[in-house]
Amino acid sequence: MTAPAPAATPAKPAPRPPDASMDLLRQIVRQSVDPDYAVAAARGSRSSRHHWLLGAVAVLVGVLFAVAALQTTRSAPAVQTERSELITRVQDAETAQDQLRSRATTLSEDISTLRAAALGDDAGSQALQRRISLLDPVVGLIAVHGPGVSVVVDDAPSADDERDRVLDLDLQILANGLWQAGAEAIAVNGHRLSGLTAIRSAGDAITVDYRSLTPPYRIEAVGDPQTLPAAFAETAAGAWWHDLAQNRGMRFDLTTTDDLTLPADPGLTLRYAKEPR
Repeated sequence: MTAPAPAATPAKPAPRPPDASMDLLRQIVRQSVDPDYAVAAARGSRSSRHHWLLGAVAVLVGVLFAVAALQTTRSAPAVQTERSELITRVQDAETAQDQLRSRATTLSEDISTLRAAALGDDAGSQALQRRISLLDPVVGLIAVHGPGVSVVVDDAPSADDERDRVLDLDLQILANGLWQAGAEAIAVNGHRLSGLTAIRSAGDAITVDYRSLTPPYRIEAVGDPQTLPAAFAETAAGAWWHDLAQNRGMRFDLTTTDDLTLPADPGLTLRYAKEPR
């Protein structure tokens, strides 16, 4: 009879490390920085590189602007010189044109004097001379002076819309209204109007017989200062300009004067004439 085998003895548990109760402290030592801080640090490094890139682009743009400003500054004197020369040439041309206009007026008066002397002193010649003298001021062949009205018109202070600016049509209506009211002679900015005068637009400028005008526009009319203002107000032109002044804010100043001098129209030349039957 064999003896029974001895019973198996239970295995002893593995001994615990001495710092087993210090897991939290070991975790703090091994991971001294919170994971979120590490992520934020990584983002910070990428953001830093992004800022450096933006800084480099800003420096490049600044250099380009500096070069452009330098080139503009260097070319500014030449542009200003060309502009000054162009303005001087225009002013000289206008002065020469005014001198020629004055000479043409003087020559027209000399022609009238010579014509009167050539017609003679007979009754028929005197009647013809009186008729010519009566028509000369009306058609603009000679300068005239006398009482009348002066009208100054201009764009609205804030002329954003085209209809807030004086157009060639507005001046045409104004001149026709003065004729209708009884004006004997009219000039716009010193240029005499006749039956052959054209008031039109050329680009942004208004021209009278192809001479550009600058605002404000002064329209002078020789006539009876006692009746012209009221008669003009009753015309369609008066209503037109009353609407422009009230609703568009455009300038319209009408004043009477005791003495106006309007030059002759230098572009008016008599080429054909015949005695009426």
